[in-house]
Amino acid sequence: MHVSKNGVAFIEGHEGFVARAYLDPAGVLTIGTGFTNRSGVFREFWGGKLKPGDRITRDQNKKVLKAALKGEYEPPVKAAMPKGAKQHEFDAAVSAVFNLGPKFVTWKAFQLWKAGEHQAAANHWAKNYNKAGGRKLAGLVRRREEEAHLFLTGVYAGIGEGVQRKETAKPSPQPDPVVEEAQEALKRFGFDPGAIDGWMGRRTKAAVLAYQKTHPHLTNDGIIGPATLAQLRRDAVATKETLTQGGGFPWCLPLVRSLPAFLGASLHWLLLLWRWSGLAGGIGTYGNAGSTRCLAVRWSDVEAL
Repeated sequence: MHVSKNGVAFIEGHEGFVARAYLDPAGVLTIGTGFTNRSGVFREFWGGKLKPGDRITRDQNKKVLKAALKGEYEPPVKAAMPKGAKQHEFDAAVSAVFNLGPKFVTWKAFQLWKAGEHQAAANHWAKNYNKAGGRKLAGLVRRREEEAHLFLTGVYAGIGEGVQRKETAKPSPQPDPVVEEAQEALKRFGFDPGAIDGWMGRRTKAAVLAYQKTHPHLTNDGIIGPATLAQLRRDAVATKETLTQGGGFPWCLPLVRSLPAFLGASLHWLLLLWRWSGLAGGIGTYGNAGSTRCLAVRWSDVEAL
C-alpha cells in the first residue's frame, strides 16, 4: 500500500510549498513541502544539510516528496498497522508520521487503531499531538482533528493549512480560521487588518504586507503563506514569553498592544539597532530587564537573521 493521490494532496494541503528555506513555528529550518534536516531522505537528495537562503524548485520538491514518502514515511506505518487497514486510515497515519515522526506508530492513538478501537483512536488523535516547543499551536490542532476525521470517515476534507491566502473581493460564506488567526496576530503586533472576520480582504492584505516588510526574509506579497504564517506564530510565542515571564512590567503588554501601525512596523528595526548598539549585551535571548521586554516582541526574528 502507498499513499493515494488524495492522501498526497491532503499532506500538501497542510504543509504547503515554500521555495525558500524558512523557520517553522518551532524554529526548525524548513523548505518545500515541510522538508527539514531531520529527514535522511531529504538530506541525501539535497546533498547535505539545508541552510538559510536555500531554494527548491517545484520539480525538485515533487521528486523529494515522492522519495521521502516511499522511503521514510510510509514504511513505519506499513510495518505497524493492523491487517485489513483501509486506504484512508493509512493515508491519515502517514500524514501524522510526516508531521510528527515515526514514533507516532508507538503512541496511544495508533495502538488503539491496532486494537480495533477506531472511535477511541480517532478521539484521542484529535485531542493530542498538537504542541510544538511545549505550546499548543492552532495549525497543529486543526491538522490532528482533520487527520482523525479522515481516519474515521474516509473524507479527505480540510481547510488547507498550507494553501496561500490571497486577497478576495468578497468574503467566503464561512470565515477562514487561518486568516482569522493571522488577523488576531497582526492586530496584536500593531498592524491593523480591520475586522477579525476570517476574510482576506484589502485591509488584511495591507496589514500582511506591512508586517512582511518588517521581516526581510519574508516575500513582500501580501499573501498569507506557510512562511508568513509560521513567522506570525513564532512572534506570537516570543511576545507571550517576553511579556509574561520574569521581570516584565505590568504596563508592558497593554503598551505594546496599543502601538499604532507605524510603530509596529518600526519595531523590528528598533530591535536590530538595540542589539547592534551593544546595549543588549549580557541580556540574553529575551532580556532580563523589564524595559527591554517591551522592545523584544520580535526578538525571535532578529535571531533568525
